Amino acid sequence: MTVTPHTFGAIPSPRQLAWHALEYYGFLHFTVNTFTDREWGLGNESPHIFNPSNFSATNIVETAQLGGMRGLILTAKHHDGFCLWPSQHTTHSVASSPWRDGHGDVVGELARTCAAAGMKFGIYLSPWDRNHPGYGHADYIEYYHAQLRELLSNYGPLFEVWFDGANGGDGYYGGSYERRQIDNTTYYPWERTFQLVRELQPDACIFSDAGPDVRWVGNEQGIAGDPCWSTLNRTGLFPGAADPALLNRGVRHGIDWVPAECDVSIRPGWFYHAHEDQQVRTAENLLDLYLASVGRGANLLLNLPVAPTGRIHELDRAALIAFRGLRERLFANDITQHARIELSSVATGSRTASANALRSDDFDYWMPDGVDDTPFVEARFARPTRINLVDLREYLPLGQRVERFTVEIATRTGWQEVAQCQAIGNRRLIRIPNSLTTRIRVRMRQSGAPVALRSFRFYDCDLW
Repeated sequence: MTVTPHTFGAIPSPRQLAWHALEYYGFLHFTVNTFTDREWGLGNESPHIFNPSNFSATNIVETAQLGGMRGLILTAKHHDGFCLWPSQHTTHSVASSPWRDGHGDVVGELARTCAAAGMKFGIYLSPWDRNHPGYGHADYIEYYHAQLRELLSNYGPLFEVWFDGANGGDGYYGGSYERRQIDNTTYYPWERTFQLVRELQPDACIFSDAGPDVRWVGNEQGIAGDPCWSTLNRTGLFPGAADPALLNRGVRHGIDWVPAECDVSIRPGWFYHAHEDQQVRTAENLLDLYLASVGRGANLLLNLPVAPTGRIHELDRAALIAFRGLRERLFANDITQHARIELSSVATGSRTASANALRSDDFDYWMPDGVDDTPFVEARFARPTRINLVDLREYLPLGQRVERFTVEIATRTGWQEVAQCQAIGNRRLIRIPNSLTTRIRVRMRQSGAPVALRSFRFYDCDLW
């Protein structure tokens, strides 16, 4: 039976597909807080305290690359209002600091170094500014957009622009301590802000609680829901006013493609604090977070606090490198290459050259026959083989189709189910009990449209 491969439900844009392919990248928190030992500055910090002793964009980018990251997002301005670039719209910036004799530009140095290293670069610009005298009034919005325009225009291609939901409070606005509250449903003209990004950086994904391109996962622990659907209904949602539980799991059959990003810090805090030097996450903990984020179809955004030296601390660097080593071990023994692949059926419209093409990346997707209600992909081995990790990917240009599937191994008495899951999406990593078998299969139990599977892998991992 011929199956015409129509799309199903919401589908990702080209910019979102490029974002999905990154899977894992870094966040950089660095500002006056780094020198005051605070997480949130109050806005009254003197620019003179910003003076990294040995700033090195090369060290930062090299560390990220050694950890296997594919990009970096820099906090160009946090809630304290201090700008890491010489903004033309305020003196509260690196231009007023002693660093580089007032001629430094953290954003520029990192953007250029990332470009030279083949790394993606993105920026974070806090909508809340505890320093600006106009915050809470209409004129601040024009100031905010002017600064955003500087960042979008002067630092090369950006892969992501990051907006959080910080919505006012106390601060030293213009030097006067007071509390300013805003109505987060009306104060920030988000659609106009998003349009500015589209105009100046059309290939950049926009992150916020509610997208439009990428959503917050609903927590800062780096853990996606299970399942974690890539779709959402954005109507009525905006930064700072979305239910974390909803964002954590997404909405099956949501009308908008807004996949989740899992942000988490390598330390308890987002900014560097010397007293946290012995609290850096272990490589094993980072691997658990990887399986609970990338392994559930989301992307992992791991924060690296820049130390007062202007470099990544050696303890953080060591943890990142060890984490990369564990990921390499995770996927080192791809036993799919030694199997014969069997498919329950193949649709005429499928773009899989053969069953064995599923062992490589030389095909677009496998789609079963339209009358195959519970299709499966099976790997058969010549001798009993240990298997403990399953790696699946859907062909996202056709939408997220699979709703429920099982993993089964052959035993002497028949097939034994070892995992039952919902959702695949960009990537699904399923850890199963160590199994010695000659046959393993993944059976699709429920899908909204004929399955379109992009990749299918089995591993014998020595980590458990």
